[in-house]
Amino acid sequence: MPTSTIFALLDCNNFYASCERAFNPKLRGKPIVVLSNNDGCVIARSNEAKALGIPMGAPAFKFQPLFRKHGVHVFSSNFALYGDMSRRVMDTASRFTPDMEIYSIDEAFLRLDRMHEQPLELTRKIRATILQWTGIPVSIGIGRTKTLAKIANRVAKKQPEHGGGFSLVDYPDPDQILAGIDIEDVWGIGRQYSKKLREFGIRNALQFSKLEKDWVKKRMTVNGMHTLLELQGVPCIPLDQTVTTPKSIVCSRTFAKAIMDKVQLEQIVCGYAARVGERLRGQRCVAGQLQVFLLTDRFRLDRPQYSNAATVSLAVPSSHTPDLIRSAQRVLELICKPGFEYRKAGVMVFGIEQEHGRRLNLFEPSPTDRVPNKALMDAMDQINTKWGAMTMRVAAEGTGQRWVMRQAHLSPRYTTHWKELAKVLS
Repeated sequence: MPTSTIFALLDCNNFYASCERAFNPKLRGKPIVVLSNNDGCVIARSNEAKALGIPMGAPAFKFQPLFRKHGVHVFSSNFALYGDMSRRVMDTASRFTPDMEIYSIDEAFLRLDRMHEQPLELTRKIRATILQWTGIPVSIGIGRTKTLAKIANRVAKKQPEHGGGFSLVDYPDPDQILAGIDIEDVWGIGRQYSKKLREFGIRNALQFSKLEKDWVKKRMTVNGMHTLLELQGVPCIPLDQTVTTPKSIVCSRTFAKAIMDKVQLEQIVCGYAARVGERLRGQRCVAGQLQVFLLTDRFRLDRPQYSNAATVSLAVPSSHTPDLIRSAQRVLELICKPGFEYRKAGVMVFGIEQEHGRRLNLFEPSPTDRVPNKALMDAMDQINTKWGAMTMRVAAEGTGQRWVMRQAHLSPRYTTHWKELAKVLS
């Protein structure tokens, strides 16, 4: 890449909390925490909640007195809402530049050097438009490389005087910024490498950027050298705009209550297999292997403990829900033992390939023999997309919902469910 490249990192501020605030303005300025599955632990915090000393991963039951004392607003994780709001943010950002890499649910890299507008001015427009169209505040950092853009974004978020946007490209003294970034906070340097570097007296990004290439390559391999060059303004990590095939897909939940009934457990596992099938088809992939795992509650030392997992290979790589369910039932029969209180189960598939262009087996059925299966799954997916998740499902999943997650603080799915649309009161 040319050294004149300009990257920007767009990062949504306290994304889960911002999603809740977007539809409830009364929450602005109030402490917010979002809990994990079954309302277990804190997985997201607003700045106000961080200021109260609520740590990430805090068990919710232990912090209930603090929540009540300071009026903390507690929400169950609403991933349907968060995923849709993420899509809206990314769609809005993509209107400003064709060169974009979605890095996570709340982050994206943009390349701005091919645009006609001045980068910092363009990012102001991007932030203002996203806020107006979605209600989500974002911070944007600009740098000559993706690593420098990460650092610039950190400055934009931590220093309010920059108004949510900061450019290292135009800053008169970049070394001053690098000197204020701890080595642990440099993108690409993990915990182990940062520990080793501190042993050599290297404590911040500036000190690391002054090291010799050979010294870094010898101790941190070529990836460490790429980080060094990126800090020096030499782009080594391009935008990744390719659609990658996942190595595995997993659907797993901790149950609200322990389960001993095998029939109920089988329905849960079949439901997980169906969700995995939906995700495979959504990415136009098929899987060659399927694993089921079971666990009891390891915190209940007064109860017998058991955990197990087993894997089977599918006769033909598939995303067809009945194929996955039959395999999951077969594995569950092998590993499920009576007399145990199961607290968690999951289904994982791997050996994943693209549906079109995969390696064929000489003895498997021809693609034309599987057309009815595809038509059936397409019809089911279309119905569930239009009318809501699990509107149509396989009978093996059961008809009851006794095993659903505990979500006592769940907000409405404002953007994806007709019955939960925001109401405007006159």
